[in-house]
Amino acid sequence: MKEPRALPAPGPLPDERGALFLWVRRGVPLAAAAIAFAGAALHAAGRGWWMLAGVGALAAAWPSFLRGGAFLRNRTAILRQDSLWANALRPLARWLGHEDDWILSFCGHNNQRVREVFGGRRAKRALILLPHCIQMSRCKAGILDDLQACYDCGLCPVGDYMNAALLNRWEGRISNRSHKAYREAREYRPDIIVAVSCTDRLLKGLTRLPEIPSYVIPLSLAHGMCVDTDFSVPHLFAAMETLVQPLPRASNIQPLVREA
Repeated sequence: MKEPRALPAPGPLPDERGALFLWVRRGVPLAAAAIAFAGAALHAAGRGWWMLAGVGALAAAWPSFLRGGAFLRNRTAILRQDSLWANALRPLARWLGHEDDWILSFCGHNNQRVREVFGGRRAKRALILLPHCIQMSRCKAGILDDLQACYDCGLCPVGDYMNAALLNRWEGRISNRSHKAYREAREYRPDIIVAVSCTDRLLKGLTRLPEIPSYVIPLSLAHGMCVDTDFSVPHLFAAMETLVQPLPRASNIQPLVREA
C-alpha cells in the first residue's frame, strides 16, 4: 500500500470581508435616524412623528451592534433581519455588477460574529456541510451513500476531507440537495455548522437556518455552477481547528487509501 498523502496544513483563518454589508446595514438606519431627529428639531408641528421615525431607525440599527453572547442569544431574530437587508438590496447589487461581492460581504459579516462567539469558547458539537459538486463530474465513486467509497486520488477535495474526517472524528454530510442538508442539520442539532457552497446557496442557507450559528466558506466555480467546483481545504481545516473543540483522534484508524 502506498503512503497516505499529507493533508493540507490548516493555518490561520483568513480575515473576513464584511465591511460593505455592515456599512449599509448599520449606516442606512443611523443616517435615517439622524435625518428624523433633525426633522423633529426643525418642524415642531410634526415633532412626534419625526421622533417616532428616529426611534424606529435606531431600533433597526441596534441588532448590528450585538456581539458575542448577545448575538448568540438573539441569533435567530438577528439573522432574519440581516437576511432581509441582504435579499432586499441584492437586485441593486446585481444591477451594479457586484452581486457576489454583496453576498460575500454579508457572509463575512456573519462569519466575523460567529468567530467572536466560538473563538474563545469552542463549539462541542459541529456539523460540516459540503456540496456534491466538489466531486469530479467524471468520478464514479458513490460518496453520497458512503464517503469512504472515495478513491482518494487527490484530484478533488473529497479525499482530503475524508481523511481529515476519519482522523478527527468529524461529523459531516455531502449532499446534492439543499433541503436535505437543512433537514439533516436540524435533526443533528449542532452547536455550529461549517458549510461550503456557492454564494447563492450560502445566502439561502443562512436565511433558512437562522437558528443554528453557521460559519460559511465560498466555492470556487472554475468550470461554472455545480460542475467540478473547488474550495480552500485549509480554510475548512482552520475553521474546525479554531471554532470547534477537538475530539480525541482515533488511534486505530489510518487514512483510507484506495488504488484508483
